[in-house]
Amino acid sequence: MNLTANRWWIYQRERFPVIAHGLLIAAFSVSAMGFSSLLRGQSHLPPLATLAAGFCSSFLFFLQLRITDEFKDYEDDARYRPYRPVPRGLIRLRELAFVGFGAAAIQLVLALLVDARLVIILAGVWAYLGLMTKEFFVRDWLRRHPVVYMASHMLIMPCIDFYITAFDWLRAGSPPPRGLAWFLLVSFCNGIVVEIGRKIRAPQDEETGVETYSVLWGVREAALVWLGAMVFTACAALLAARYIHFVGPDAMILAVLLTAAAAIALAFIRMPQPQRARRIEQMSGIWTLLMYTSLGAAPFLLRAL
Repeated sequence: MNLTANRWWIYQRERFPVIAHGLLIAAFSVSAMGFSSLLRGQSHLPPLATLAAGFCSSFLFFLQLRITDEFKDYEDDARYRPYRPVPRGLIRLRELAFVGFGAAAIQLVLALLVDARLVIILAGVWAYLGLMTKEFFVRDWLRRHPVVYMASHMLIMPCIDFYITAFDWLRAGSPPPRGLAWFLLVSFCNGIVVEIGRKIRAPQDEETGVETYSVLWGVREAALVWLGAMVFTACAALLAARYIHFVGPDAMILAVLLTAAAAIALAFIRMPQPQRARRIEQMSGIWTLLMYTSLGAAPFLLRAL
């Protein structure tokens, strides 16, 4: 492996693990298009080419999110987290900018190939992503209001989701189907679950200058807020499931997941150790994977059996 390829391999391993992210993004994108298809009364998923284009676009959006984080967090990373790839000089911001714009070019081509009308929605998502990069031009105010900061940044999730669902309904010549708003709310809430879950740490793992929710709210409160976000997400998911007549199976899946999450949260509260904090982050990923699958892919699978 040459030096350049090795640098990028190390970068993805530390900042954007392709396999782990790819699985979650596949569930995200396929379920978004599948849910839209179910709302329109279809008995099958969109064509494979459409699913592939939606997945690629989603994957590139999440890559762009990582890249924008590198730019907006550069000063803090250089001061408090010099071990990360960019501040330690492994990858330069200019190189990441080229990757980000290259990803946008691919997204544009995919949109034109699927349906040129997608470009309008794509431009809207890009615009919001740009505002996020600039932290809505109120960086200091947002940093003083971390909950607002989190909510404003998690709104990108339903924006991306709306765009990916359009690969189904817009391509079919339909308006956004009734009930889609609940799925977009699930997407926003799932973003909150993942964001809180990845920023809960054991006291001995906290770093100076790194604002985690376990520092902001305390170990007990952070774990309970994470669990509460899951409960709220589950409620939104059940309301979404009503529109595709899948409440019963979805409720059983969610009950198992919430029981497991509650056990993990309580174990961490009783003994906040690093391994138990990592379980919260891992559970956030499992929750997201199965949540999306239960709404957009599982109904098709069960009908095929």
